[in-house]
Formats: sequence, C-alpha cells, structure tokens
Amino acid sequence: MTRAPGPHPLPVFLAALQGACAGDSARLAAALAGLARYQQAARPPPLPPRPEVARVGGVTLRGRIGPRPLVMVPSLINPPDVLDLPGRSLFAHFEAAGLDPLLVDWGPQPEPLGLADLVRERLAPLVQSLAQPVGLMGYCLGGTLALALAGQVAATRLALIATPWNFAGYDAAARAGLARWWASAEPLAQTMGQLPIDLLQPAFWSLDPAGLAAKYERLATADAATLADFVRLEDWANGGAPLSLAVAHDMAALFGGQAATLAPVPAIPILDAVALSDRIVPAAAALSPPGSASRLDIAGGHVGMVVGRQAPDRLWAALTTFFAAEQAVADGAARQSGLGCTKRLAISGEDP
Repeated sequence: MTRAPGPHPLPVFLAALQGACAGDSARLAAALAGLARYQQAARPPPLPPRPEVARVGGVTLRGRIGPRPLVMVPSLINPPDVLDLPGRSLFAHFEAAGLDPLLVDWGPQPEPLGLADLVRERLAPLVQSLAQPVGLMGYCLGGTLALALAGQVAATRLALIATPWNFAGYDAAARAGLARWWASAEPLAQTMGQLPIDLLQPAFWSLDPAGLAAKYERLATADAATLADFVRLEDWANGGAPLSLAVAHDMAALFGGQAATLAPVPAIPILDAVALSDRIVPAAAALSPPGSASRLDIAGGHVGMVVGRQAPDRLWAALTTFFAAEQAVADGAARQSGLGCTKRLAISGEDP
C-alpha cells in the first residue's frame, strides 16, 4: 500500500500546528489550507537512482568514477536525493563543473552501527575502494561524519554544509526540548529496535514551531511553481530510512551538549558553509567560529541554502571554486614535472 503524503504522524503535527498558531483561528485555517494543498498535489514519478560504483554492507556510492572524485555525504536522517533534486541538483552542478561527484546512499534499512563505526566500517572502506585521493563534502549530520572520515582516508579538501560539530551551540531551550522528546521516544524505539522517521519528526518540529506554521500558511496562496518546489522538498523531509538504536543513542549524547569527538579536525583545507537562519543546525553549533577564514556565512535556512533559488549563487559557486583550487594545485605540480599536457589529454580522451 502506498504511504499517504505526510507529515507523519499527522495527529502530532496538527497539535504542533495548533500550538504554533496560539489561538489565532485565521492563521490556523490558512495553515490547514496549505496542508491540504500539499497533501493533494500531484507527484511526479521518482527518478531511477544513479549507478552504483561501490558497496560496503548496505551503504553504496553512486555516480561514476573519474579523475576528480568528490564524495558527497548526506545526512543519515532523510534521503540523499536532496543533493540531487531535478532542476536543483548540486550533484549535476558539480558534474557540469568538471568534477566527478559520488553520492553516498545509506540504503533503505539502517546499519546496526553507531556514528564512529559507520565512518570506520562503511564510509572509509567505500572511499578507499576508489584507490585515489578524494574531495569530501558533507551536509548536516553527513558533514559531522565527513569530518571524521577525512582523517581516515586520502582526502584533499573538505566542505561542510550546515554541519553540527559544537553541539553546545544549541541553546538551553532547544537541548531541553530534545531531551524531553528523547525521553518519550526512547522506550518505543527500544521496543522497535530502531528509530523510525515518524518518531524523529516531532523533534524537528519542536525546534521551530512558528516557522512550521508559517510555511504552510504561505503555501495556501502560493503559485503552482512554488507548490511544486514545496512538495518536492517536503516529501524529502517527511521521508527517510529508520536510524539504528546505536546512532540514536549517539545523537542523544551529542545533543546533550558535548562537542563531537568522532575524530580530530583534519589538517586539510576546509570550507564551512553556515546558514544564518538555520533552526536545525544553529550557526553557533558550527565547527568554525564567526570571522574564521574557513567559514562562509550564507543568508538562508537549513534546506534553502542547498536547494533554494539563491543556492547556485550563494553556495554552489563557492563550493566549485573551493574544489577547483585543488585541481589548480595538481595541474601546476603536473606542469612542473612535464606531465601536465599528457595527463589532461588522456583524461579528456583527445588525440595527442
């Protein structure tokens, strides 16, 4: 049976919506009208996944192997396709820039591993199977994992997008709310042997209930193009494989306020892209403090910074420049050795 469009669980979402509207019946009616538009909207058929190039356990790398590999690590929490959405694809942007992106796909079922073991036993072997240095990019919790991964593989550069590292940067109210959520969700997760997305969603709703209501209010009168974009992103946000209990416990510990200790920060060039309006990963939780040479502040939210209409100018261009700099260094070294021309011709397939 096909699962109905979200949000799930709907009664909990409706209670959050009602609380956010604080007795304003007009706001609540508009938000419910927006919800109805979202649920009733047509959905395009899903696209086939990118080709699989490597697999370790249930985790795969998708794309194609080339001379400029860039491994993209998405969050564990939602599907990886937010980095490869039709018409808003960062993956396709990297391809057009001459890079060879490879997207990590966590698979439909959780690996029975915690965060550190996912890096050591899944991500590291996948990257090592490429047998060449790679660029790394991580989004959200995928960035936290990519930071740890960079110390275990031959990584040349690391880009972080909305990545939590300093979990003490979450304010006390947010941490208290997440603690209450976990106290209520943990017994059921233990019984189920995993943490499904439907148990996890209320934690995200609690971080920004006002924003939750406002986006559905706006949808009530939005045009068709805005509705289509909303549906694509909200379906992504409402989907995802369950998390393992080990990951859930690791995340609960991190959100308790400790800094991530999966590994030391690698001694390679880092670009830390921070969304200033991010409610899920606040700017204070980023690796790089304000003013750091490695930090790129972006006007936007957690998802909009990656796939919003301004994302190509605000984020994608900076990412391309960052990773192209590594290639410029490699090309310069090759020219000095007298091999640069030969290597480029061999890569392009042109006759010498």
